[in-house]
Amino acid sequence: MIDTRPRRERAFLIGVLLPGTRPDLLDEQMRELAELTRTAGGEVVAVEVQRRDEVDPALFVGRGKVAEVRERGGELEYDLLICNEDLSPRQQRNLERELRMRVVDRTELILDIFAQHARTREGRLQVESAQLHHLLPRLIGAYDYHRQMGGIGTRGGPGEAQIEVERRRIRKRLRDLDGELEQVRAQRDQQRAGRRQSELDTVAIVGYTNAGKSTLLNRLTGAGVRAENRLFATLDPTTRRLQLPSGRTVLVTDTVGFIQKLPTDLVAAFRATLEEVTYADLVLHVVDGAAASALEQATAVDEVLAELGAARTPSVVALNKVDLLGPAGLRRVVQSFSARYPAVVPISALAGHGLEALLEALDRAPEPEMVAVELLVPYGSEAILNELRRVGGLEETEYTQAGTLARGRAPRGALHRFREYRLGAGRASTSSG
Repeated sequence: MIDTRPRRERAFLIGVLLPGTRPDLLDEQMRELAELTRTAGGEVVAVEVQRRDEVDPALFVGRGKVAEVRERGGELEYDLLICNEDLSPRQQRNLERELRMRVVDRTELILDIFAQHARTREGRLQVESAQLHHLLPRLIGAYDYHRQMGGIGTRGGPGEAQIEVERRRIRKRLRDLDGELEQVRAQRDQQRAGRRQSELDTVAIVGYTNAGKSTLLNRLTGAGVRAENRLFATLDPTTRRLQLPSGRTVLVTDTVGFIQKLPTDLVAAFRATLEEVTYADLVLHVVDGAAASALEQATAVDEVLAELGAARTPSVVALNKVDLLGPAGLRRVVQSFSARYPAVVPISALAGHGLEALLEALDRAPEPEMVAVELLVPYGSEAILNELRRVGGLEETEYTQAGTLARGRAPRGALHRFREYRLGAGRASTSSG
């Protein structure tokens, strides 16, 4: 029987080890790049790292390394080169001219995966916006020929014909996308308002991609979310009710997975989705406890949370996949995470181990630190007063010509919600209630 499946693209992966970079951390990034390539549908034929004092501004790696990679083309029969860093337009064009093949950087690879996995209108809009933002500075001079060839780094978003359009048409499309995404944000705000009216606390599940977030959500709530052992298997958030041991019910939302060096354009495009984290009362951080780089992965998640303004939100860490560890390995990973995070629970979402302890930890999670706030709310925007009343407390109001002057308390992690109305920085409250 003839195999009619399309041939998988063969990829040569390359990275640069710079002074001050830990070799083991770069090795982990290259392993991750290989997994990203396989997730995108490619086959990895070679992985190489060049030690350099600095990245070559013209070619990313040295000219000698480029020649070596070119000479190995006949032996390895690879179709494209994938670089572990973001390339400048100049570096990408020069590498393509030297190698006479497509060159893809880390951001293009991740965007390609997102384009394949986006299922909803919102997800597709977000991916297209991120792809066009990445593409725009690369439309210098004539059209970008390598994208006409199709394959990894070219799927979804703008499509093949879009590459040849002038930059003004891409900018117009970006303006249109901004408008459509603004509608998505408004819809999300309405959904959040509906959930807030239910007066249920919200829990956002975050974690490195493939840490087991969707599996855990399915195990806890029976959500039926697609869960696969590959990177970025799900992009669209799902919210379900969950009853805790005390009888209290919370709303649990799964979010898109994070990754080391998550592209800035992607964070910006998916902000409407990631904002679910910033509005949560509690963060459930799922970590692949069996991963050799578990702490580095957790750090990458913490960095994105800080960028989103959710670093101070109370959190519980679920050390997942501990059934893959021996007793000594389990003790070691629990000790290392307990020294860094206040609430750590070892679990196996797949096997169902440790879930009762996790639910109890969610029930015991500390109340957020409260901060005194003073707001000036224009007439017609009274909904923000209801928000303050819900998340903290509205203590007094005074009606002025400029609007309602309100004083109260809000969780420190929720201060961003009131930013445009605050009159001062506020002061830390001694109460945690």
